Amino acid sequence: MGDFEIPWVEKYRPQVLEDVVGNERAIQQLNSIALQGNMPNLLLVGPPGCGKTTSIWCLARQMLGDSVKQGVCELNASDERGIEVVREKIKAFAQQKVNVPPNMHKVIILDEADSMTASAQQALRMIMTDYTNTTRFALACNDSSKIIEAIQSRCAILRFTRLNDAEVLQRLLRITDQESVTYDDKGMEALVFTAEGDMRNAINNLQATVSAFNVVNFENVFRVCDQPHPDLLKSVIQKCTEGQFTTAADSLQVLWIQGYSPLDIIGSLYRVVTNFSMNEHMQLRYLKEIAVLRMRMLDGVCTLLQVHGCLAKLCEISLCQS
Repeated sequence: MGDFEIPWVEKYRPQVLEDVVGNERAIQQLNSIALQGNMPNLLLVGPPGCGKTTSIWCLARQMLGDSVKQGVCELNASDERGIEVVREKIKAFAQQKVNVPPNMHKVIILDEADSMTASAQQALRMIMTDYTNTTRFALACNDSSKIIEAIQSRCAILRFTRLNDAEVLQRLLRITDQESVTYDDKGMEALVFTAEGDMRNAINNLQATVSAFNVVNFENVFRVCDQPHPDLLKSVIQKCTEGQFTTAADSLQVLWIQGYSPLDIIGSLYRVVTNFSMNEHMQLRYLKEIAVLRMRMLDGVCTLLQVHGCLAKLCEISLCQS
């Protein structure tokens, strides 16, 4: 397979822990495990695209060296992972004799472990205990509350967070440099804005924009990502700060009519307010109102009336402040 056929998200996937972006504290802990070699069972918790699975693979490469292919078994959520698979596949790998460097263990990576059934997790708990001398488990999940207590207590828990904008931008610039991509600052800003701290999302959007338009600029990125346009939302917030409810409501209604998901509109509105230059006290009150609106929408009340009600509240806050 030629280089041009490899998705960039795979082509630029870090191979060593030093190369992983963000979450310095968790990476430091993994680095010291790699040096000492005695890896505990790990539970990595965090949102998608923040480097959980990549970090585990980097750790395994650094610990196992050339025997990483035989010494690591990865099962993803796309694989069947009911109780039978745990008993057969995972147990068979745990029993298997593999030549690994001295003081090292075989590694079983279970990606999206929170989608495993409770009975499969119970069976897994027994295997973790029985084969602890030769095998270590690394479980990656988005929500640790879906992992049974018995497994949580057997693991060292590492928490990953979304990457900040500077970290995402730094890696994107490195890729654009390697791939000789034509871009402008507003285009990169748009990629970072739409990624919301998800590196995988950012790299995929970058490649999609380059494939479709060859140039990464603001308009092209939003054509590919198709999220509510932040400039339009900025004008909505500007009108609210001036107390002009009718104009703000009309502008927002344009997005609604275009068919954007209410939650997408609210999510983008929240990020626009976070980066908007305004009085800090007022900004916090704005964010609180938007959070209340989001909560109502998640409860199932997704109407334009709710959105207009929120805008009216924002205008009221501005008028009281002035």
